Amino acid sequence: MAKHPGIFPTFFLSGFECSTFLWKDRQRRNLVAETRHDRHVMEDYRLLHALGIAVAREAIPWPLADRHGQLDFSMLDPFIEAMQASKVIPIWDMCHYGYPDDLDPFTPAFTERFAAYCRAAAEYVIPRLHGPHFFTPINEITFFSFCAGEWGWIAPYRRTRADRMQLRVALCRAAIAGVNAIREVDSGARMVHVDPLVQVVAPRDRPDLIEAAHHETYVDTYLAWDILCGRVHPELGGAPEILDIVGANNYSFGQMEYREHGPHAALDPEDDRIVPLCELLGNVWQRYRRPMIIGETSGMRQGRAAWLKDVTEESLAAVARGMDLQGICLFPAVDMPDWHTGEWLHNGICDLVEDNGDLRRAPDEDYIRELRRWQKELNRVVALDEDPFSDPVELQDVVDAAHRLNKQPDRNWS
Repeated sequence: MAKHPGIFPTFFLSGFECSTFLWKDRQRRNLVAETRHDRHVMEDYRLLHALGIAVAREAIPWPLADRHGQLDFSMLDPFIEAMQASKVIPIWDMCHYGYPDDLDPFTPAFTERFAAYCRAAAEYVIPRLHGPHFFTPINEITFFSFCAGEWGWIAPYRRTRADRMQLRVALCRAAIAGVNAIREVDSGARMVHVDPLVQVVAPRDRPDLIEAAHHETYVDTYLAWDILCGRVHPELGGAPEILDIVGANNYSFGQMEYREHGPHAALDPEDDRIVPLCELLGNVWQRYRRPMIIGETSGMRQGRAAWLKDVTEESLAAVARGMDLQGICLFPAVDMPDWHTGEWLHNGICDLVEDNGDLRRAPDEDYIRELRRWQKELNRVVALDEDPFSDPVELQDVVDAAHRLNKQPDRNWS
């Protein structure tokens, strides 16, 4: 019997970039195809199995599965087969920035069709997979609202703050309906609501922007989660059990200097205004008191191993302070392109190397060595056994390690 049973079968998680948005050129992007994850799915899941990672964020591509309300989920079969073979369970992303061409997210029809799609998708995937069932109804509602509602990068291509605010409420309404629809199929299904964890500061020479930066950090960042848990817009049906598990994404560019127009500017790693990750997680914990994961995190290029070290140490400092942190998601498992330039970001566990018209997986050995070091330090498995779900994972080892190592929050990422 576990002293402190974990929600997930392993503490380290991973996932695959799976966006399906309509881009600025009005063309549908499919990042699963662009990274060749669809062709290498068995290999990609074998990688996670070998690394002792039993959970992966994976997409059900709504705009590809739903053609004017006609649903076909057979495209998921190779992914499900790979998951079963490698003993990895998914956190299914139901809407990763993309939605069907004939829908408008500002209309009731969007919510109705999303709920019907979520119900049907759950009916398809749940009987086909062993283990607990996890879903992310709408990925990064806050960021989705920015890039589709204010910056005009992706559909519906709106460009005002008012549109962003309206889109966020509409996406929350749909997400709540999606949760309820999935739980009609499996009342025990768990929900992971993922959004960026950010900190925004005013430029040093613009004290007039301090209030705006503070509002974005401490109000705007949390609004979607607030709606989902019922703190704001309770008429939409939010509740703590709807919010369920909070997925807080953490990247270096999440700490920013405020800009009045367009995306903010990332702080330099040496900037003395950076706030330790542990403190940012503490803000989430104090606000919701819900189980948390770091829903996405990764360094870049040669900095991946050092980033994992810093994130894990900050996570252990959070655990030592009593926060219910259930896992760290190393995202992505394989590299992904910059949406704007197409250049590889070199942020995955594996890089992607052009090879005779294909994309060969090239593991970042330093990153993997750092993962192995922490798996051993935290008494985590380094490879999956025959049935990773046979017993609850013992998180007490992580709690004990947090107190033994006594890591302190540190703003220095360099």
